[in-house]
Amino acid sequence: MDNNMPTIRNRTLLTLVAAIAIINLNGCQTEEVEHDEAPARLVATHPVKRDITITRDYVCQIHSNRHIELRTLEGGYLQDVTVKEGQQVARGQVMFRILPLVYQAELQRAKAEAQAARLEYENTDKLAQSNVVSATELALSKAKLEKAEAEVKLAQAHLNFTEIKAPFDGIMDRLHVREGSLLEEGELLTTLSDNSLMWVYFNVPEAEYLDYAQNAGKAGEVRLDLLMANNALFPHPGQMATIEAEFNNATGTIPFRADFANPDGLLRHGQTGNILMKTPVPGALLIPQKATFEILDHNYVFVIDEGGVVRQRRVRIGEELEDLFAIDEGLTESDTILLEGLRQVRDGETVDYELVEPDEALSQLKLTAE
Repeated sequence: MDNNMPTIRNRTLLTLVAAIAIINLNGCQTEEVEHDEAPARLVATHPVKRDITITRDYVCQIHSNRHIELRTLEGGYLQDVTVKEGQQVARGQVMFRILPLVYQAELQRAKAEAQAARLEYENTDKLAQSNVVSATELALSKAKLEKAEAEVKLAQAHLNFTEIKAPFDGIMDRLHVREGSLLEEGELLTTLSDNSLMWVYFNVPEAEYLDYAQNAGKAGEVRLDLLMANNALFPHPGQMATIEAEFNNATGTIPFRADFANPDGLLRHGQTGNILMKTPVPGALLIPQKATFEILDHNYVFVIDEGGVVRQRRVRIGEELEDLFAIDEGLTESDTILLEGLRQVRDGETVDYELVEPDEALSQLKLTAE
């Protein structure tokens, strides 16, 4: 047993030495492979000018151009309800009737008093022509007649108030009363909406308001589309109607209003959606977003000069599209910008690069300029 011990130890030692040699060899081969890997290629391109359309999205509230409350003008018992909830009504159509007996009696009394005043005036007028009564008495009699006739008109108006008629074509909302209810003057009956034209309100941030106000009429017609709650586009485009006079200091926004024709009655008062404001921008200078990088909230690109030297340059982004930036300041069409390999270069370094045409660079993006 003692004779075998040296042999076992020798074999163990040889195994350890072989294992260490294999590990070192693999490590050397890995380093060689890493050294042999070629750096990623550097690709550059030029900015390009294109006509584009900028789309901004705003949450909106949809209102009828006329949405009113119908209330009683006289108190009394509600005799008839001639319409149903959700019904389309026509201008002048009778919707409610309040029991008119009292007002009919008042009208008859006023007419009788007016008739008596008229007879008295006619008699006084004959006496005045015969110089039996003075002109003053005739004037008093005439004033009494005119007062009585005014009372007739007032009684007639009260009687007319017992019929509530639609002031315009529209859709009636739910009923707040039922037949037989005892109503007080001014009590709410229902609401009525004219949905032929919808007023759509949306809030615009101050910076975007300034862009719109300063460029209105320069870039072309702004198109307004309405994205409804089901993510479907309303089939009729809108028109910019008005901008309110005052900013909301709490939100930093100002309300805009767009008008949408609603011939099919699809839109109703109180709906919500999103306004898509599409503004044409002719001759925008475009670069791919991946050609830019940020340092302390500022945007930069690498510009390559004629000698192949890379220079870092700050740019100002005007508009953002998918995969693209519209540059307002810092670049021209003739500049050469680094598109791929930004992490492999440093400012002032001389590089070899492959130049691709702008059309080819844009075609490799998900969205190309229009």
